[in-house]
Amino acid sequence: MPDIIIKKVGRAGQITLNRPKALNALTYEMILKIETALEKWREDQSVSIVIFDSTGDRAFCSGGDIADLYTEGKKGNFGFGQKFWKDEYRVNAKIHEYTKPVISFLHGFTMGGGVGIGCHASHRIVCENTQIAMPECGIGLLPDVGGSLILSNAPDGLGIYLGTTCKRMGPADAIYSGFADTYIPQKNWQKLKNILSETGNWKRITDYREKLHESSLKKNAAIIKKYFQKDSIFEVTSGLKSAKNAFATESLLSLNRSSPLSVACTVRLVNLLKKSNSIRDALNIEYRFTYRASEFGDFLEGIRAQIIEKDKKPRWKHKSLDNITSENVNFMLESLNENELNLEKVLK
Repeated sequence: MPDIIIKKVGRAGQITLNRPKALNALTYEMILKIETALEKWREDQSVSIVIFDSTGDRAFCSGGDIADLYTEGKKGNFGFGQKFWKDEYRVNAKIHEYTKPVISFLHGFTMGGGVGIGCHASHRIVCENTQIAMPECGIGLLPDVGGSLILSNAPDGLGIYLGTTCKRMGPADAIYSGFADTYIPQKNWQKLKNILSETGNWKRITDYREKLHESSLKKNAAIIKKYFQKDSIFEVTSGLKSAKNAFATESLLSLNRSSPLSVACTVRLVNLLKKSNSIRDALNIEYRFTYRASEFGDFLEGIRAQIIEKDKKPRWKHKSLDNITSENVNFMLESLNENELNLEKVLK
């Protein structure tokens, strides 16, 4: 079976990720096939909507397939990853800016690259087992694929909290934080897909929408704001260290598991985007970090510790958040000059 199934069904263009044993992780070839389909359907009058879904029970998409990025990076071939991210980010932007309704069905794990494909859709549907997260800091990256833009739009420090702690969100939390729009029990998904394909009318989504319990993130909004609505990681950790409560203790443990460089850059990135609210700006700045991540950051070590050798004992370049300087953050996020992503050149 192919890794991705792309077809027209009635009035819909349907893109189905089909690597269930790999939790539908995105390969480079899958990303390019998605782009080709989107470009083809953009001008196809017989296609009214685009549907993203996936096979298997466990995941919409767990992220990018990063084994090759690690292998090539260890060889010193940093250009391989740089091209992967450049092309992936271009597709993320095209989904975000697509002129036709895009509907994503986000079951199970939806993380990293899965957020880039599914959470920039115009209509994002979650169900009972949805688990959305941006866990990149744990592998030496930072929230990318345009996820930093969603984080920047989350209320009152929530984006910094989610991006630095890598916390997973169930359906209610995903909707509250801006990663999804609509809760529909999974048992009704196929009926809805059939109607969408027959009619090409995205408004039929409301026929199946159901209410959810209150988000746990919303319940904890005040304490999240107190500790995470800050201008730098130094302010975040200072407040958490001086606090005497379970939330602060748990948050510090989460922060200390991740790459200090990634965590510090995430705080800077989310705050920068609050002034912009542009998917192109988000991807451009993210690319500055990912472009440098294998050579100058913690990406290769993070992958080694978490995925290749799985010893869960990464040896980060900076031993702790206390060792990070503003200069370290500036270097990872400063302009790449002639190597900038420059989406303006490739997007209409």
